[in-house]
Amino acid sequence: MLRAAVAAESAGIPSVSILCEGFDGQGSATGRGHGYDGMALAMTVGHVDAQSADVMIRNFIDHTVDAVVAGLVGGGGGDNIGNSGAKAARAETHPPAEPTALEAVATGTIDEIDRLFVERGWSDGSPVIPPTRERIESFLAVTGHDPWKRLGVAPSSGRDVTVWSIAVNAVMAGCRPEHLPVLLAAAEILVDPGYGSEHSGNTTGADALMIVSGPSAAGLGFNSGPGAMREGAQANTSVGRWLRLYQRNVLGFTFDQHDKATFGNSTRVVLAEDHATLVDIGWEPVSAPFDFGPDDDTLTMARFNSGLVIGSVFGSTPDQVIPYLANALTRVTGWDLTHVYGLGHDQYQPLLVLSPVLARTFARAGWSKADVQQALFRHARIPARVFEAMIGEWSNLTAGRRRLVDLVAEGELPEVFAESSDPDRPVPIVGRPERFMIAVAGDPNRTNAYALANDGPHGWWTTKPIDLSFSTDLICRIP
Repeated sequence: MLRAAVAAESAGIPSVSILCEGFDGQGSATGRGHGYDGMALAMTVGHVDAQSADVMIRNFIDHTVDAVVAGLVGGGGGDNIGNSGAKAARAETHPPAEPTALEAVATGTIDEIDRLFVERGWSDGSPVIPPTRERIESFLAVTGHDPWKRLGVAPSSGRDVTVWSIAVNAVMAGCRPEHLPVLLAAAEILVDPGYGSEHSGNTTGADALMIVSGPSAAGLGFNSGPGAMREGAQANTSVGRWLRLYQRNVLGFTFDQHDKATFGNSTRVVLAEDHATLVDIGWEPVSAPFDFGPDDDTLTMARFNSGLVIGSVFGSTPDQVIPYLANALTRVTGWDLTHVYGLGHDQYQPLLVLSPVLARTFARAGWSKADVQQALFRHARIPARVFEAMIGEWSNLTAGRRRLVDLVAEGELPEVFAESSDPDRPVPIVGRPERFMIAVAGDPNRTNAYALANDGPHGWWTTKPIDLSFSTDLICRIP
């Protein structure tokens, strides 16, 4: 809604954005990020999903209408926040000017600096390494990158995404200089409109998972073996921490601005694929759907709401293993089904992480990843009535309460969702087999797996290459 208001204001049309209670900070920050400070906001009372229609209408009339009118006429007051068409207006409400890139913002002991960073919201709460100018310059010195090169603009804050700001947060997180190419790839994903980083603080609290693939991952220190998704390996841990710090300090995802997670997830460490196993069994990496091959170093990112460990998968053949994996994928899936129909058509794309021994079980039987996806599509199904409840009865995010057979008839879903009208018929949890993403990592001697439910377009699957070559940004070229 704020982006529609920005478009209206840009055309000279006064606007008021109506937001749920508690989202005023995010609304103001979004307007500021798009160059419009002090945009008019009108707040509703309470959560609309927890009110009857009569109560919601009464609250809207008693508390919200006056704010809408005030915003349109520029009078302010009430629950209204800001004035319409406020770009460069109301200078007194602007936040204090941010420090420049080279400005020293603190001096003192490590303890004093750490305390200051916590107080100002620049820290994730754990001790940080003070990003002194010397440390940042040393971090960048061996890479050849231009510190002031701009990769894009953060859509949530309007701040420039620069090599320097990436390095500042890398030093704070404890990253090593050789990790910079991975961080640059992550920053390119954050500014890619297809990824949608502006949604990174939505209320379900989904968090991004970075997946490193390719022959160079092990040499960069990334662990793809036992404990692959646990803190411990510096590369996996520090690069994962960098993402959270960068989202906070550059993209503006703090509790008083864009981070509206109801609960949230802990910082996710980087997941590194087991490249050696993939090569040995002839499987492509998780980045393959994005036109990358097994010899490419890549970073893939998507946001996930929840995950489920699939312990002690039993069976020596694919037919024995598939039902257990499929069952886990259905159990981790819930409200996420609105991304099959609702929030975004065919945009539910869960991740299944297989331990190497499970991947080898499939490969030994001659199964490719595509074969596994097809089998999961046949088995990972739920009753149609449950699917319909997820996208209709238990949600207000899709229009009406239409049945799956109606949606198929209207061309909104493929035929597989209406093979009969039996409410108990099994229907798939994804729109097509390719929507099951499969990675290989973890202890090579354990038959465990991990299923994660993605958040659809709110952090859509995106892959960027990791360029490990020395940068020529600062090399003078003589014609």
